[in-house]
Amino acid sequence: MDLYSAARRLARPFVFSEPARPELPIAARGLIGNGTTAALVRPDGVIDWLCLPRFDSHSVFAGILDPERGGSSAVTPTARPFESLQSYDPDTNVLETLFLVKGQGAARLTDYMPWSDDPRARVCEVHRRIECVEGELELEVSFDPRFDYGDDPGRLEIGAHGVRAKGRAGERLVIVLDEPSEWRGEAGVGVRTKLRLRAGQRRWVILSPDAEEPDHPEAHRPFEHLRLTRRRWREWSSRLQYDGPWRHHVLRSALCLKLLIYAPTGAMVAAPTTSLPEHLGGERNWDYRFAWVRDAALAVRAGNLLGFSAEARDFFHFVRDSLASAPNLRVMYAIDGTEAPDERTIAGLRGHAGSGPVRVGNGARSQLQLDAAGALVDTAHLHERFGGRLTLPAWRSLRGVVDQVSTSWNEPDDGIWEPRSGRRHNVHSKVMCWLALERGAGIAAAFGDDDRAEQWARLAAVAHEGITKNGLDPTGRHFVAAYGEDRVDAATLQLPIHGFLPEQHPLLLSTVARVRQELGHGQFVYRYRAPDGLEGSEGAFILCGFWLSEALALQGDVDGAQEVFIAHAEASNHLGLLAEQIDPVTLAQLGNFPQAFSHLGLINAALRIDLALRLRDEGDVRGPRLIPVERRRRPTMS
Repeated sequence: MDLYSAARRLARPFVFSEPARPELPIAARGLIGNGTTAALVRPDGVIDWLCLPRFDSHSVFAGILDPERGGSSAVTPTARPFESLQSYDPDTNVLETLFLVKGQGAARLTDYMPWSDDPRARVCEVHRRIECVEGELELEVSFDPRFDYGDDPGRLEIGAHGVRAKGRAGERLVIVLDEPSEWRGEAGVGVRTKLRLRAGQRRWVILSPDAEEPDHPEAHRPFEHLRLTRRRWREWSSRLQYDGPWRHHVLRSALCLKLLIYAPTGAMVAAPTTSLPEHLGGERNWDYRFAWVRDAALAVRAGNLLGFSAEARDFFHFVRDSLASAPNLRVMYAIDGTEAPDERTIAGLRGHAGSGPVRVGNGARSQLQLDAAGALVDTAHLHERFGGRLTLPAWRSLRGVVDQVSTSWNEPDDGIWEPRSGRRHNVHSKVMCWLALERGAGIAAAFGDDDRAEQWARLAAVAHEGITKNGLDPTGRHFVAAYGEDRVDAATLQLPIHGFLPEQHPLLLSTVARVRQELGHGQFVYRYRAPDGLEGSEGAFILCGFWLSEALALQGDVDGAQEVFIAHAEASNHLGLLAEQIDPVTLAQLGNFPQAFSHLGLINAALRIDLALRLRDEGDVRGPRLIPVERRRRPTMS
């Protein structure tokens, strides 16, 4: 059996039959990165998303948002049709794409960004190795950078070893090949050259923001960087302490999350992209290249439980230091700890699949989201529970946040989902304020501030009573989205996770059941069904599905928890990556990609279910909990 036939038996390949490049679905891509930025690579060898030098820098390739004006670079077979298979080198973020042309041959494209887990040694380059592994193939290399989100096509200069692009604002990007090539330019599509390789031959292509003239690829030392990058990723992966039944999904999620961390500060971006639509043809397109405070608690919990304590610690320190520099807690921060930029529209890009507008910056930065305080204080609590220690300056900053909660917890806010329809008394926000007071009381006691500990504990009891009185539907059977409303919200699935009531409490059992009934579609869950000030619909929210899985595990329905978990894990793309949302009918992934929320949810649900399985196997019928919640002066509910 030849390589072509063998590869087709292993997995379902992507098929490319037309001369023009098709506009692929959002999830038809892999991710590579270096700890400061990341690139998306399609199965046909096209890089159609890259910002340099940081996640939140202007794009140089944004073809995913507009194939004609966004810019891209590619290494792809010239023959049609051809098939491709993509996979990661095991335990690494080195991406391999196998091109198969029936009757001609096969070539392997290896894509990576040099990485050593040392933020001071970062190399902001993309290295692409092309190997012909069977027969003979002709491939085309293209280079079409568009600086400033497609607004600046740059000026291209062809040299002895490659091509340099110069932007109006001084940006530079070069592409170099390891052998002299004849580049040809075409209006509006950059430059191209062709390579013909026979079995055993190998070529290198380097993309670099180096401001100098293109140099020979050997000067970039790509083979040495490839060996080091593989070794460092495998060393990092070996720290994984999860041995449950979904190790592959958990490790791939951890590797993906590592790519979303801005190494110089420890911040984790919600996603490396902007404006990928939550609904094709709709306006729900947002910039996620910032760090949200609410992600921190999920990340600290997941990182410590998996054995990646350094990443958990660094993200906590990022939030701590950002708060210290500006005492008023923000919803999100830029990756350097400053305020995230305001939202603006990029007029020149039409949007993915015509789904405009394209936005950069995020208008939700100015919203009042009271749940962020709960996430912050819970993060500090988890940091201490996993062996860290808060310093006195950190405590003073945290104390200021909880003091603010003590005066604002009963106010309406915009809520976790960042709608643009006005403020309400969101139940989830109230619960997170209760969590901030509850956790804060315990931390205050550790610092000897008994007065605050007592005050916050009493106020936590008042908040708890208010939520259980005002946060129920008219029949008093389940929690609702907001005071005075009858609709439900998937965010209430977190109530059992945060220990607001005992896991088997009738109110929580009925709340989980009602959320599934009203917001569920098969095993998937929408976050809400209500007007939110925006046009169009959206997909099921992947994180909410993992919350449901956790809640079911806590309530003793381990089989149901596994069914929900497996449906979401298996909905990941061909590389194990997840976007923010999913169409529950077609299973098309929607929203920014890949999404930290989704992968954090997968990890925490996998850990919760694994513990539930172990407790069940050991005959322990109590509800499983990864991190016990300390209940302080909380009234019992009958």
